[in-house]
This record gives sequence, C-alpha cells and structure tokens, in this order.
Amino acid sequence: MAMAGHRIFDTPFASIYPHYVTKVERKGRSVAELHEVITWLTGYDDEGIRRVIDDGVTMRGFFDEAPAFNTNAELITGVICGHRVEEIEDPLMQRIRYLDKLVDELARGKKMTSILRG
Repeated sequence: MAMAGHRIFDTPFASIYPHYVTKVERKGRSVAELHEVITWLTGYDDEGIRRVIDDGVTMRGFFDEAPAFNTNAELITGVICGHRVEEIEDPLMQRIRYLDKLVDELARGKKMTSILRG
C-alpha cells in the first residue's frame, strides 16, 4: 500500500488537530489526555504541540521533527480507516495512522494505560 504522494502528508497538523480535539471531547475525554497520547507517541510536549500548530507544520514535518518517536509504536495494532495499521507499508502513513488509532482508542474510552501500551 504505497502512498508516496498522499495529500495528508502536506496537510498542516493544525488542520487535523481540531478534529482530534472534537473527537475526544465529544466522548468526554480531555485535551490534556489527547496531549498525553500525542506526547507518548511523538515526544512533543504541550509547548511543542502549540509551536507545530502555530508554525503550520505539515503532517510530514510533524513526524519528521518528532522529538522522540516512541519505539513501542509497533505495539499499536488494529484497523483504522479500513487498514490494519501494522500492515501499512509507507512509514509516514503508518505513523499518521498510529496517531489516528490512539485518538480513536481514547475517544472509545479505553484506559490510558492500555492506550499507552503500558
């Protein structure tokens, strides 16, 4: 499943982020919990997340510049957008879908220890 030129790669993180916020808040979860998930996966702290949003960093840049991409990310499995995340071949698309999957689990009410593969 090669997606070299997928348009999401050049979409600003700031365009995607509000959808994550809406999704988790609608299900009674908090922005702080969303940030905890983002931090676990990427190493960005709250200030880093704010900077990425303010600077209009693309999804490609967001993951390329991630301070500390979690080595346990490969423990994230399951289906998101009709694809098994563990089978996505494009590394950038896989990282994007890892984040989507974590946000989805948060919105579905999973325990944080489970989401963070604790």
